[in-house]
Amino acid sequence: MRAPMMFLVPAALLFSFNLANAQTDPHAQHAAVYSSQMTASSAQTDADLPPSEDNAKAVLEKSPRHGEYVQVKQPGRDVPIRTWVVYPERKGKAPVVIVIHEIFGLSDWIRGVADDLAKRGVIAVVPDLISGKGPGGGGTEAAGSRDDVVKLVTALSKDEVRARLDAVRDYAITLPAANGRSATFGFCWGGSTSFQYAATQPALNAAVVFYGTAPDAAAMANIKAPVLGLYGGDDARVTSTVEPTKAGMQKLGKVYEPHIFEGAGHGFVRAQSGREGANLKATKEAWPLTIAFLRKHAGA
Repeated sequence: MRAPMMFLVPAALLFSFNLANAQTDPHAQHAAVYSSQMTASSAQTDADLPPSEDNAKAVLEKSPRHGEYVQVKQPGRDVPIRTWVVYPERKGKAPVVIVIHEIFGLSDWIRGVADDLAKRGVIAVVPDLISGKGPGGGGTEAAGSRDDVVKLVTALSKDEVRARLDAVRDYAITLPAANGRSATFGFCWGGSTSFQYAATQPALNAAVVFYGTAPDAAAMANIKAPVLGLYGGDDARVTSTVEPTKAGMQKLGKVYEPHIFEGAGHGFVRAQSGREGANLKATKEAWPLTIAFLRKHAGA
């Protein structure tokens, strides 16, 4: 069900992006990749999986869980962060999972993923990291097109992203229904951001990275949370970084669990109907690993 918009005030990523700017950002071309992976038919609907892009809106409309937009204020800044929060139906308090959107912003699909995570027992929190950057001071909802959203996301500075994630985490872990534990979770740009945020937030309990790259070795040395990595086998730009990352994390004594799913492409959870069944197969294998990881390390 939906509730009226709330205005809530929280308490308050020095990290190095691998993505230098919009001009060199490899994620900026992903809209075309996703489109080429989608087929004319909808992906299989499976209660044990998050929705794909083509059925996310329908899934959200039928969800029995309580979801609401809140405005999370940033210390020292006038622009709040528009944030989607979905609560699980459970008796006790729950951990918080901060779902970091792709380069496509706060979409119906990423909200659908958050809803599925809430179904598994977590408070799923999805900040629109371009809040205040769009036309009229809006965010993703105000942008004219997906390309416009991509430009706004790639223009974010590393300091802005870190400050916004810190503010959202501070707000979320103090919710009355939260148990104080937290994890990050992201896809693509959001996956890279999840990995890199783990290098700057020592209190994080876990980080999930779907087809995102790791921070540099100096940043990796600061990671305390265990990291789960999930990658498409036909995504060489990203998967070519997995073995070096694994070696680096092992050398540093860090927990990093990478999984590569053969035949799947980049963005396989969003485009589950793509690649002649390989993306759906990868999602069916990756999602249980994800939930088990969150339960083990974040108490989901």
